[in-house]
Amino acid sequence: MKQSISTQIGNKVKAHRLFLELSQQELADLAGIDRKTINRLENSHFSPSMDTIFRVCTVFGTHPTQLLQGVK
Repeated sequence: MKQSISTQIGNKVKAHRLFLELSQQELADLAGIDRKTINRLENSHFSPSMDTIFRVCTVFGTHPTQLLQGVK
């Protein structure tokens, strides 16, 4: 079964966050967003805005195209 776009993005964000050994709170603080936003993003409870994607990618040191690569 194909995963939704929000699920694919959430999985990538969580995997990258864990790779960097960041808690949801640490990522949220560094990105300047609420921890609940990170939680909802990782659990596919909403589709993130481009602003949220850019903020998270800035913390990750990546460009949004890298995060979104392969998402269909």
